[in-house]
Amino acid sequence: MKYVFLIFFMNLLPHYTGKSLRRDHSYPKTFEDIKNEIAGYTDIAKAIIDLAVHGKAQNRSYERLAEFADAIGPRLSGSKNLDAAIKYMFSALQKDGLENVHLEPVKVPHWERGEEFAMMLQPRNHSIAILGLGSSVATPPEGITAEVIVVASFDELHRRAQEAKGKIVVYNEPFISYGETVRYRSQGAVEAAKVGAVASLIRSIASFSIHSPHTGWQNYQSDVPRIPTACISVEDAEMMSRMCARGAKIIVHLKMGAKTYSDSPSFNTVAEIVGSKYPEQIVLVSGHLDSWDVGQGAMDDGGGAFISWEALSLIKDLGLRPKRTLRLVLWTAEEQGGIGAEQYYQLHKENISNFDIVMESDEGTFKPSGLGFTGNAKARDIVKEIMTLLQPINVTDVYDYADGTDIEYWMRNGVPGASLRDDLSKYFWFHHSQGDTMTVQDPNQMNLCAAVWTVVSYVIADMEEMLPR
Repeated sequence: MKYVFLIFFMNLLPHYTGKSLRRDHSYPKTFEDIKNEIAGYTDIAKAIIDLAVHGKAQNRSYERLAEFADAIGPRLSGSKNLDAAIKYMFSALQKDGLENVHLEPVKVPHWERGEEFAMMLQPRNHSIAILGLGSSVATPPEGITAEVIVVASFDELHRRAQEAKGKIVVYNEPFISYGETVRYRSQGAVEAAKVGAVASLIRSIASFSIHSPHTGWQNYQSDVPRIPTACISVEDAEMMSRMCARGAKIIVHLKMGAKTYSDSPSFNTVAEIVGSKYPEQIVLVSGHLDSWDVGQGAMDDGGGAFISWEALSLIKDLGLRPKRTLRLVLWTAEEQGGIGAEQYYQLHKENISNFDIVMESDEGTFKPSGLGFTGNAKARDIVKEIMTLLQPINVTDVYDYADGTDIEYWMRNGVPGASLRDDLSKYFWFHHSQGDTMTVQDPNQMNLCAAVWTVVSYVIADMEEMLPR
């Protein structure tokens, strides 16, 4: 009789051979279970791709961005244009029928370049194309007229320190990669000031040039004199380097009217599709709404901001509501070092355990190749499986590490992160220059980027369990 009872009792147990009970008496999923769960999203992924790439939403993110960029223009931190952009997006997201559309106040830097020009006076007259670098001080009202010293590296500058005193340092550093070369833009003025230079002109951080300077943020040090600093075109930097190599004496007149004001009020712009089962848990998709004060900010980062908006629009259009809340954040003052994002993190970090993944697109919306991902091995395997849903558009790769100034705070503290990977071959042709306009954008490529962004964010938001960390 006792054996009959034992058999009866065993038949009451759930049939999950080889799995251990959790504390809540549920059974953890094996990776095979997770693969099967993800495979169940095949039809939804196809519907998202069809709507974004071939259906009624085709070209929508491009057309929305074009209307916005043409109407607002560039959107520098602290500017009236950025204020107008935030108001525009607040209204547009409400009209789109998204939920919990609101603005979260932050304080942001306010710097204006003012009038600026540079003229070579010797060995011949030549107008030098310049763009002052963010946070640069002005020259005296009469400008600065000084001899030039051209160097190719910080090492060369330090070796020739005695020659640099009282001169304008021109950096003609070769472009290796953005990550490697951008230190000349960010640190060039400080290093030049340390050896007694009166100003610095930095070869633009660009892989290709048509006599176009590229701006960007730079940093001073409190214990080093602040000198005016600007970027110049690759062509002018190389020309002055050749002239100096032949023994020519170069004299340049530089005038910059830059001014830094008190921090200005601004906002991160937020909209959501509230989760159906776990509304307190968040999948965050984002791009930054601010830009530099040249071009239209269409590529950096209009494209990333608008495919993030498009992700919510596509999900809404299909009548889908994921289990978790899908939250769109359009950051402010990213270009000044992620200022809006840092304040957002401080405001929301107490709920960090509820952030499933943070996603940012801020490296263009050209032809996508996959996803950069930061997280543990188990989470990476899950993301790799999700990317197989994008085989219809041949975008399935998962790369090491997500990039994104605005999501770095979260990733640093253990939240998985993702960034869009796309064809960057021309990105630095236009980056932070007058060339960053809608002409750079391609509607077909934006459709593909929107499809990738939407499939990934929706599936992660709708899976039964959060990504492991």
